[in-house]
Order: sequence, then structure tokens, then C-alpha cells
Amino acid sequence: MIVTAAVLASAVLHACWNALAHRSIDAIAAVTLISLGFGALSVPLVLVAPPPAPASWPYLAVSATLHVTYTVLLARSYSLGEFSQVYPLARGSAPLVVAFLAVVWVGERATWPLLAGVATICGGLAVLVGVRRVQNPQAVLSAVLAGLFIAGYTTVDGLGVRRAGTVVGYTAWLLLALGVGMLGYGVLVYRRSLVGVLRGRWWLALVGGALGWASYGLVLWAQTRGALAAVAALRETGVIAAAILGTVFFGERFGRRRILATVLVAAGVVLLHF
Repeated sequence: MIVTAAVLASAVLHACWNALAHRSIDAIAAVTLISLGFGALSVPLVLVAPPPAPASWPYLAVSATLHVTYTVLLARSYSLGEFSQVYPLARGSAPLVVAFLAVVWVGERATWPLLAGVATICGGLAVLVGVRRVQNPQAVLSAVLAGLFIAGYTTVDGLGVRRAGTVVGYTAWLLLALGVGMLGYGVLVYRRSLVGVLRGRWWLALVGGALGWASYGLVLWAQTRGALAAVAALRETGVIAAAILGTVFFGERFGRRRILATVLVAAGVVLLHF
């Protein structure tokens, strides 16, 4: 139950910082700034936390690359599409891929309750996305690609953090690398105007960075104690929090479709406990 609570808290925190990024006038600048917050908050922890074991460093390098690519795709989807559509697509396309990788690559056992729970949660996410008219196919494509990279880094980190010997050290080095990578991307996109674009938004780096750091730290801790497929599926329950945030802050309607999605996701969570 503690692992489940940690992953659910991680999901809510993740939805909150993503809502902050989407609400910003410039989604790419917002995601870049929040990633810089990840990096800045990681610096003191890198200095005081035990360093990850050498066996985990290859996983850290691969994961950092996947994280930067995912973050760029996520920012692009937010700049092109609606939050209530692209966020569930990005998060919802990952659990089934993670379940496949966990069985084929990691060697986890594919029990029927696990597969049923993952499938039910994904079904709930599909209902949440619905059959609304796609306003921008590029936004959908970016979101789906982001979901594939989520599956990639979730699997890699699940293996890496188990070899690291320290959740805090692994998380700190990973998010520091993400901050540096996104700073490079920001320079590439905005060049000399980067400072002007980011000026006056320090609060976004502080708040978004803290939410994101806590979110990923919790899920990495959970991955040292639970099955990768189950943790990945549980974390995607954040789309329900995203739907609520969309209703409250973006004026999006929380109708029967979203109620049905909530029931399906909750049923999937129950199945995962078997």
C-alpha cells in the first residue's frame, strides 16, 4: 500500500507541473525553465547524496537522453494541442509498452491480473481521450512519440535505479543531466533571446521543478520495490488529476466520459493489487 500511495502521489504531482507548463504562454520556454529547476534542485543533492554505483551509469546516460527527447516532444505537443487530449495520449501510450518490455527484457512474470489491470487502465485513458476531432495531427503525433519515450526511460530507470544503490543519488544525477540538456535545447531554439524569454519566470522553475523532482523521486523509489509494469500503469492515473485540473483551470467539461474513465482507472488499480 505504501508503494501504491507513493506512485499515486507521484502521478498527481506530475499532472500539476505539466498543467503549469501548458498554462504558460510559451510551453517550450515553460518546460525548459521547469527542467532548469530540476537541475538546480539537484545540485546540492549531487554534492551530499551517495553517488550511484558504477553499474548504473550506463542506464543514467541512456535515460538522460530519453528524458531530454521526451521533454522536447512534450513541449511541442503542448504548444500545438489541447491539454486534455495530448496529456492522456502521452501518458496513456506508455504502460502497455512498459509491460511488454518488462516481460521480454527484464524478465518479469506476466500474470493475468497484471495484464488485465494494465489493459483496464489503458482503456480508461482511451475513454478519457475519446473520439474528439483531432485539431492538430502534429500535436497527437508528438504526444504519442512522447509516450514511447516515456516507456523507454521508465524501463531503463527501473533497471538503473536498482543497480544504483541510492534512489536520491540516481534521481539527482538524472535530473541534473536533464536540466543541462534542456538548457542546451533552449539555447538552440531561442539563441540570444533565451535570457529574455525566461526572465521573470523564476517562480515557474522553483515550483515546477520542486513538483517534478518529488514526482520522479517517488516513482523511482517505487520501482525499487514493485513491478515495472504495475508502477508504470499506476503512475498514469495522473491523467485523472489532469482532467480535474483541466476542468478547474482550463474550463474543460468533466462529463460522463471522464467519470467512466475514472471508474475504469480505479478498477485497473484494484486489479494490479492481485
